[in-house]
Amino acid sequence: MNTLTELHLDALSEVFNVGAGRAAASLSEIVGDEVKLSVPKVEVRKSTEIDASIMAIAGNRFGAVTQQFTGPFDAEAVLIFTEDHALEIVRDMMGSQMSIEELAEFEQEAMCELGNIILNACLSAVADMLDISFNSSLPHYAIASTEDLFKRIAQTTEHPYILVLHIDLAIEKRHSEGHLVFLLSSASLKNLVDQIDRFLGNI
Repeated sequence: MNTLTELHLDALSEVFNVGAGRAAASLSEIVGDEVKLSVPKVEVRKSTEIDASIMAIAGNRFGAVTQQFTGPFDAEAVLIFTEDHALEIVRDMMGSQMSIEELAEFEQEAMCELGNIILNACLSAVADMLDISFNSSLPHYAIASTEDLFKRIAQTTEHPYILVLHIDLAIEKRHSEGHLVFLLSSASLKNLVDQIDRFLGNI
């Protein structure tokens, strides 16, 4: 495959850091408190290699926001939180004292909004850096078991490679670990490498 070198990964880490900063600023306005997103750790893996240990996540059920992006390279973006962390984030976004059970009815809408903010901030940063543009679908949110989540990723034959971003999200004094996954086809991975090479050549 057309692999991403350390130079490519460093460039992507920097640009996704810009995207994380944009997302944090937008989320801060929504929850009314400071939001911090860590510098993303970036790696590329074959989708068949992905498991809980590589993703460094623990838990039995996850909330996953999925969004499709099309452009010079296509990607399916998946933002993953443990189910408990997802509901805590919804509580912060709603700014209410409602119980977890009461918040569940708002989970779909709030998590789609969260995913839309973070995913679009990251992709807009990539688009700005590479001087390209993307179209995006509406976000979709679902709860999935660990087994279902990784089985779906491993069986995504149209996207044999994944670009994984490990991101820590802190709202006020809460700490939630989220993972942003981009599923890429072989052609999309090659196009991504080509776009970064063009960018690096212009520096």
